[in-house]
This record gives sequence, C-alpha cells and structure tokens, in this order.
Amino acid sequence: MSTRGRQAEAARNDLRLLQAAHEVFTTQGFDAPVSAIAKAAGVGMGSLYRRYRTKEELLQRLCLIAMERGVEAAQAGLAARDPWEGLVLYVRACVAYRAGALAPVAGTIEVTEEMSRTAGKAIELSGQIVSRARAAGVLRGDVTTLDVSLLVEQFSRPAPGPPSEEHERVKQRLLTIALDGLRAPGASELPGAPPSMEWYQGRWESPS
Repeated sequence: MSTRGRQAEAARNDLRLLQAAHEVFTTQGFDAPVSAIAKAAGVGMGSLYRRYRTKEELLQRLCLIAMERGVEAAQAGLAARDPWEGLVLYVRACVAYRAGALAPVAGTIEVTEEMSRTAGKAIELSGQIVSRARAAGVLRGDVTTLDVSLLVEQFSRPAPGPPSEEHERVKQRLLTIALDGLRAPGASELPGAPPSMEWYQGRWESPS
C-alpha cells in the first residue's frame, strides 16, 4: 500500500474510532472500556492505542471536536440574516450533533490549551448570537448565553434504549417547545439568578 493509501486508511480508522467512542461513552457511560469502542469501530486495540494512548486523550479529542463544531454552528448562525433564525439554526445544529453530550466528563479530564482556546471562541461567538437576538427584540431579555448552552446540553443527552425515529420525533417536538420559550417577551419570570460564567467554567476544573 502506498503512503497516501495508508494515510487515508488511518484517517478512516480514526473517524470510525471517534464516532464509536462518542456513541459508546454517551450511551454506556464514561466508564465504558475502550475495548467496547474498538469493537464498535471494527478496529483492533493496537490501532486504538496507536492513535490514543489513554482514555483521557480520546475524551480530550472528542471534547475538542464538539467545541470546534460549536464554533462552526455559531458562525453559521451569525451568517443568517434574521437574528431569530440564526439563533434557532445554532441551537438545532448543536443539538443535532449532541454538542453537550460530553458535559458529564467535566472535571474528570485535564483541559488542554487547545480545548480552552476553542471553548473561548465558541463562547464568544454564541454570545454574539444571543446578543444579536436580544438586541433585535426576538429573544427574551432575561435569557443569557449560558442558558442557551445549558439548554443544548439537556437536549444532547441520549434517550433511554436504542435510537429510534420516535425518540427523534419527540426530541424535535420538545426542542421546538423550548425554542418558543426563548422568544420575547416571555410569559413567566425565570426563577433564580442566571448561571454564572465562573460556575460554568469551574465544572471543568480537575478535582485536587
């Protein structure tokens, strides 16, 4: 096999590993053995360990990809001319690839510089989407960027049991209800203070 062929095969194996790892971790829990990931990806353990020496490295890579997709979704949302449609596009895109499904791993792995940098960019761009929608009068004024991020987390969690069309239909129905709840002016006062950035970021601090 040529060098280019080997590189292409390695890239395909890596993609299968990442897809399998995301599915295994989010459905079986983050304590799931890496052997289950290799089996789901159809690759050997040697291939997995050549690419990711530890489970932590694999989780760091998955988190980084989720953050990068969050950046892409936010950029697409900002490119939409209508502020409300841009917000909806952003939220639906993040939910579609389950951007918040890895949130439970917060505090259990080390945050790399690249993760921190990408997360900062994602937060900045999502903040712009929320600010633009609020300024246009289409987003209720008491909704914050973190409220939207945490909403995405809730809808990123997998439903019990195997995936099904019915689960997806119900999720999209409830997501539409939730999105309508974000519209200005809002029918009910939101209870409690909004989540703080210190609390949000603090979740990712490794326990001492």
